[in-house]
Amino acid sequence: MRTRNANGRSLFSGYWGALVLWIVLFQVFLPAQEPPRIRIPERALPQAAQLELVLQQGQTLENSKRWGDALAHYEKAIKLFPGHRDIQQHYHLAQGHYDVSRRYADISFKNGFRQLDAGKAAQTYDEVLTKIQTFYVESPNWRRLVQRGTEGFLIALTEPAFIQTHLQQLPVARRLALEQKIRKRVREARITSRYQAQQVVLNISRLAENEIRLAPSACIMEYTCGALMELDLYSGFLTVNQLADVFAQIEGNFVGLGIELKLVPGALSIVKVIDGGPAKQAGLRVGDRIVEVDGQTVLKLKPIVAADKLRGQEGSKVRVAIVHPAGFRENYVLTRCRVEVPSIEDVKILLPQDGIGYLKITSFQKTTERSMDAALQSLNRAGMRGLILDLRGNPGGFLDASIDLADKFLSRGLIVSTRGRSAKEDVDYQAHDLGTCKTPLIVLIDKNSASASEIFAGAIRDHRRGLVVGQCSYGKGSVQGIFPLTASPVGIRLTTAKFYSPNGQAISGRGVTPDVLVQEVNKPPVAIGGAPKVFADPVLDTAVRLLRKEVLAVVPQR
Repeated sequence: MRTRNANGRSLFSGYWGALVLWIVLFQVFLPAQEPPRIRIPERALPQAAQLELVLQQGQTLENSKRWGDALAHYEKAIKLFPGHRDIQQHYHLAQGHYDVSRRYADISFKNGFRQLDAGKAAQTYDEVLTKIQTFYVESPNWRRLVQRGTEGFLIALTEPAFIQTHLQQLPVARRLALEQKIRKRVREARITSRYQAQQVVLNISRLAENEIRLAPSACIMEYTCGALMELDLYSGFLTVNQLADVFAQIEGNFVGLGIELKLVPGALSIVKVIDGGPAKQAGLRVGDRIVEVDGQTVLKLKPIVAADKLRGQEGSKVRVAIVHPAGFRENYVLTRCRVEVPSIEDVKILLPQDGIGYLKITSFQKTTERSMDAALQSLNRAGMRGLILDLRGNPGGFLDASIDLADKFLSRGLIVSTRGRSAKEDVDYQAHDLGTCKTPLIVLIDKNSASASEIFAGAIRDHRRGLVVGQCSYGKGSVQGIFPLTASPVGIRLTTAKFYSPNGQAISGRGVTPDVLVQEVNKPPVAIGGAPKVFADPVLDTAVRLLRKEVLAVVPQR
């Protein structure tokens, strides 16, 4: 396996929102509120009226302090009205509030302040700026980084979780007076270098200490997080727990209960139970809801805090109260252990008479290549003559894993090119003939297939190694480096490069266009040669019939 791990980095390719669903027990990023009932109409309204409605709906969510829902609302609005200034401003406001509340719901972040004095916080800020200057895919604008940090800090001063942790209380008049002084200092400051940015932030931290008796470390850390938010959607700050989550996903295992969760009002709903984990052994099932953790109700704790309490050391125990779908309640004592998370699932022969094999890759991690070898051996023993490889819903993952997997199906040629601001990020990854699998192949993708999935699908399509079937993919064509910091036990995620398919096509914002477009709707797919429909899933059904007609027809019978 190729491994690129330099300067304290681990390369990761995947869109972050989906990462947490993969290992949601570790860190839940989903909104802790009810899903928004407000919907943006996509037809029947003139653009001006639609824009006004979008802003009104967003304001309703903001007034209710449903920041997670507001963030999701504005993310959709940005796609409808790209570049609109008002929507961008509201998006940043919602993002700021949501990120502060999420960080302060993370026990590892709050506990970190016990060891984080002003000196270490300043070192952390400087280390982050240095890595941005060295590795980020674009040249940094130092003034904008400080300005975004300022907005983040001022937002934090209005958030109850921040105030309760650091100040106990903060009268509005004192906050507004401080805000005016901070804005004036930033406006008048010369900020054209990393050093100048650092000096401005240190001065503001001392100002906040004098005016409202806020520990400088709290101020500096908000500027640190704000600077990262200014970069791009996929760069960000990682708490101790979040950093552990990322490496757990790359490695393909974690210590926990072996469940994936979704936040619902007053509970944690189990959406997946991993084989071999404590939850599976105890008999927990999808649809069960956790309503109590160690004697504290999820309603009282808030779901995101309750999810954090499910963490713990290997061998430690946690008591949970479960409400089953039938309505009755049971108590369980579960022992946390290391759980192996499979990245390849549902390996099977779909149609024995045709030898059509199938497998689903849910994410790309260090164990994916080994799991693929085992899956192919199993399918070959079962008589596989053609393979359907399902990448639908796959958010990406470890860059090297996707390259190694593409190499397994390509005998020669370029797999993917990465290009960054640093020459070290300019790499052309080539395929090798040794060990190449020559089985006829169809790859399934959809709008949620992202990053590492797009590397694999793009390589297969451009080399005409197989057909790509489904919907246009997500369009997340960038690579992130994961950087643990030395000044404090946290980390950052930085976009270091963009990647391009073998034909030189940029993936960012465009995605991979399938050879055969099939919308996932409740309608039968277009007939291919008059063959009857085999599967209710129109994408899978199309793939099966294509494999039968276009590929298996030229494969000699055994």
